[in-house]
Amino acid sequence: MSTTTDTTVDAAARIGELRGDIDACDAEIIRLVQQRLAISQEIGALRRSTGGTRLSLAREQQVLAKFQQALGTDGAALGMMLLRQGRGRL
Repeated sequence: MSTTTDTTVDAAARIGELRGDIDACDAEIIRLVQQRLAISQEIGALRRSTGGTRLSLAREQQVLAKFQQALGTDGAALGMMLLRQGRGRL
């Protein structure tokens, strides 16, 4: 087998391994988002049951700031998507 073929086979194998790692990360992200959603919905129900508002804008700003600081502008968009998943659209 030539060196070029060996390199191509090695690269293909490594890509397969890395894709497996990505699949595992995706599964964990999905699990965590589902867990976050359940927690957020419970908080919302507790807030409403005690006469509170459905959401806390100050808390949402904290969450968005944390995501933006860690991940930049796209992180803020991700944070907003997660907030929306938990409380619904305003």
